[in-house]
Amino acid sequence: MSSSINTPKAQLSVEFAGVKFKNPIVAASGAFGYGREYEEFFPLSILGGIAVKGTSIESRDGNKPPRIAETASGMLNSVGLQNPGINSFIENELPFLKQKNTVVIANIAGKTAEEYREVAQRLDATSVDMVELNISCPNVKAGGIAFGVTCEGAAEITKIVRSSSKKPLMVKLSPNVTNIADIAKAVESEGADAVSLINTLLGMRIDIKTARPILKNNVGGLSGPAVFPVALRMVWQVAGAVKIPVCGIGGISSWEDTVEMMMAGAKIVQIGTALFSNPNIPAEIIEGLEKYAHDNGLGHLQDIAGAVKPW
Repeated sequence: MSSSINTPKAQLSVEFAGVKFKNPIVAASGAFGYGREYEEFFPLSILGGIAVKGTSIESRDGNKPPRIAETASGMLNSVGLQNPGINSFIENELPFLKQKNTVVIANIAGKTAEEYREVAQRLDATSVDMVELNISCPNVKAGGIAFGVTCEGAAEITKIVRSSSKKPLMVKLSPNVTNIADIAKAVESEGADAVSLINTLLGMRIDIKTARPILKNNVGGLSGPAVFPVALRMVWQVAGAVKIPVCGIGGISSWEDTVEMMMAGAKIVQIGTALFSNPNIPAEIIEGLEKYAHDNGLGHLQDIAGAVKPW
């Protein structure tokens, strides 16, 4: 019987947009808060990174409840980017996160291009490791259309933030578009160092007793296992269209899902909705990836990145 006692563990580390991650598992923005609650389940230091809640100039209370609704294989949310604002994040949350020996990714949001610029500028002088640009926010000056649903809007906001910050810049893409690969190429052309995808799909549920939408906001973002095949397809399309690295997001609930997402072209992934049903899922995925790499004789997990072989 062969022994694995002296067999070295496969390397899970990865350099992504110039930032070194100890492994490809990142806690997703919006699902993890600032990680304080999850320390009851595992040390935050095991994570490759943490993408914090979407941060805006001023504090936001978010949308009125009800703003969460369960769906088949997932959930709808219309939380509305509730957050304490950029100053509170820098003063109260960032010092805590920087003690955890993991990459800190600041997800930023805004109602106008000017707000995005100011948040990016304030973060530029901090110890944040990377900025994730949420371009699914409504553009108030463009009649409420999200920045990320047109190539022109996505390119414009990327250019503005890129000129306002020297931090590695990852742009989070909306799936609610005609061709996500075109959007990815547009942000790449304006200086994005990486892209993350997908953000939530727009969905709705109705209470048949009252004939009213379950969410006070009427519609919300669909996440969870139900969106995984869509996210996987979009990651594969984008990875084949751009030269910058891709972070895969959307319904990842196991190490097997993570392997699929990496084979589609993602170098790192973000875990979100799965955390609500299983807070230990990041630790379980990391352990599963180590075993998968060992069982398949991989010296480095990144050997599988983009390994899919289309028919």
